[in-house]
Amino acid sequence: MTISPEKLARLDALLDKQEIHERLTSFSRGMDRFDHASFSDAFWSDATIAAGPFVGTPQECWDWSVPMHKAGQILTHHSLLNCTIDVDGDTAHTETYYLFVARNHDESIWQAGGRYVDRFERRANQSGPNQSGPNQSGKGEWRIAMRHNVIEWSCFPPPMPIPFGDVPDIAVNGIGARSKQDVSYIRPLVNKRERQIPG
Repeated sequence: MTISPEKLARLDALLDKQEIHERLTSFSRGMDRFDHASFSDAFWSDATIAAGPFVGTPQECWDWSVPMHKAGQILTHHSLLNCTIDVDGDTAHTETYYLFVARNHDESIWQAGGRYVDRFERRANQSGPNQSGPNQSGKGEWRIAMRHNVIEWSCFPPPMPIPFGDVPDIAVNGIGARSKQDVSYIRPLVNKRERQIPG
């Protein structure tokens, strides 16, 4: 089967956007699971992140934000919503709406929302992750080179008990954790709970 040049170009654009989207979600998972490798995979090491009072590199952001989240919250969710991706050669600009939710140590809930406005660069990866410069040939990996966090609202809604917390075997299949002990890292994921259909 012959694929037209137009369709090939569309396929290339789709693959670029998919890789960019995976980098965005890698950041969120890295922050919520305290997974440094996942967090770092989203950024070039020389990237700039501007978030609230912080302006610096990804490693500096990690060193600043993780202790802050450990001290303040039991868990966080960096949820990604609408995403616009504008690819131009080896540069892409994205706007990603986000919803941040935190369960604080005092059981209060903090919500905030805004947008991550990012500049991605596709670079050659000759020396391993985060080590190489721009690649004008169009080959290489997409990572964030500049992030501006636009925080647009915040609130403290009334907390409620976590649903179904009294189910005896609710945690048998795995639990949420801010580490690689989290249920999402289990391979393969299998059900260990007894069959039960609530009446």
